[in-house]
Amino acid sequence: MSRHKLKKFAAVAAAPNVLYKPENIQNNWHKVWFQNHNPITLELGCGRGEYTIALARIFPEKNFIGIDRKGDRLWAGARVALHDQLKNVVFLRIDIQNLLTYFGNNEVAEIWITFPDPLARGTKGRLRLTSERFLPLYQKILVKNGVVHLKTDHENLYRFTKNVLLQYDVKRLYDTADLYNEPIDDIALTIQTAFEKKHVELADTIKYLRFKFC
Repeated sequence: MSRHKLKKFAAVAAAPNVLYKPENIQNNWHKVWFQNHNPITLELGCGRGEYTIALARIFPEKNFIGIDRKGDRLWAGARVALHDQLKNVVFLRIDIQNLLTYFGNNEVAEIWITFPDPLARGTKGRLRLTSERFLPLYQKILVKNGVVHLKTDHENLYRFTKNVLLQYDVKRLYDTADLYNEPIDDIALTIQTAFEKKHVELADTIKYLRFKFC
């Protein structure tokens, strides 16, 4: 492991706004961490936390938790949040399959899945964040009428997700294969990470799904 990466891991371990497998946090995020009753939004597989940070700036009346298992990625977002004194942001270093360990029923208002790994090779479909393996987890932790957002440049992942949703009682609130070629109804959709900007510059279309469990 490089010295630079080791420094990042050390910084993450010391960062007060990065939690690693916290205990007794399930159903206690409002009381223990945020100390308010504002709705909680998760970004799953948040990477460097660009989307999480941008959402927190736009919506100071909401709480945001960026989740990723790689500490060296989280370091970037944690550093920005500390520098900008964003009190409504925290990062959680866990495997997403363990969501139910850290979030209780009806504890989360929204979930964002922004440009996840499409896992296009082999038979890894079950590991996609919109697969049957993960959707039941989201359903449990979301409040009634809680919303899930998927933003991706990957056509197969977009189609895969729509097919998976056919197996659930969900309501599609927004579905587009070319987000920036039509009017946008939510300022949160105008956020573009460095990864997304590269794809937009290459004229790749951005797909977007918004749905809720009925």
